[in-house]
Amino acid sequence: MTDAPMIDDSVDAHALRVVKALADHGSVTAAAVALGYSQPAVSQQLRRLERRVGLPLLERVGRGVRLTEAGQVLARHAATVTTALDAAAGDLAELRGQRAGRVRIAAFPSASSAVVPRVIAAVTAQRPGVTIGFIELEPPEAIAAVREGRADVALTFSYAGDRRDAAAEGTSGLSVSTIGSDDVHVVVPTQHPLADRTRVRLQDLRGERWIAGCPQCRGHLLEACKRAGFEPEIAFETDNFVAVESLVAQGVGVAILPGMAVASLPLLTGVAAPRLPDAEARALHVVTARGAEHVPAVRTTLDAIVRTLTAEGSAGAAN
Repeated sequence: MTDAPMIDDSVDAHALRVVKALADHGSVTAAAVALGYSQPAVSQQLRRLERRVGLPLLERVGRGVRLTEAGQVLARHAATVTTALDAAAGDLAELRGQRAGRVRIAAFPSASSAVVPRVIAAVTAQRPGVTIGFIELEPPEAIAAVREGRADVALTFSYAGDRRDAAAEGTSGLSVSTIGSDDVHVVVPTQHPLADRTRVRLQDLRGERWIAGCPQCRGHLLEACKRAGFEPEIAFETDNFVAVESLVAQGVGVAILPGMAVASLPLLTGVAAPRLPDAEARALHVVTARGAEHVPAVRTTLDAIVRTLTAEGSAGAAN
């Protein structure tokens, strides 16, 4: 009788990075380019790993390839393991007096102008050797980018009163911290009866035509108006803050905008933006892979985000 082959279940970090690159990029060629290796080197590493675990990791689909179930298992664990290794490498770099690293930030559009530039400037000033990347994504997509290893830090938001939070539903297994809040404003024409008020209530805007934003913001508008006792008539939809204000200035509708969007540019002529009650403010969160806060460059970035939002809040209160 032939003895069954001995299987070595140990998986080294280099092999995990290869599997993660295959999951991220979808082909051996693209994975090789991303890793800076030759295609034969990646293929050889993959075959060696398959022999060690005793299972195929790739299967052909048409002219392409995809990860098998075993490959997907390794890919799911790869982000956590590589994050921990990056943290260890960062700590060692600190001991050697090096302050380098790479951080990729994903953030929603209004944070792109109000928060992200100041965070990048702060991190660069504190750690000149850190390379920072940025991509603009709405919360559900930003969280997915962290989960898939395409981003290290996601800046997201949520509304406490909404029954469904599409962003939070995707955070299982990730680290989520609430780090501040952002006021919400009603944007109305200057000739509107509520334009001169500092604070207004949504129920005061019953019967208006509305301009809605991104899917998450549109969902919040529907939820908030329902809590206020009416269903909004949504006449227009746009993600562009300037377009929203232009439509309002022309008197074709009213809208709600977050404080970050209102503060990012001077209000257009013909527009006023009184605040909604504090209970309507949105919560701001940062999302990372578990353990990412131990990576020095990521820790510096998280600290810079908190400081920037604290300064934003103080400036908002002063106004």
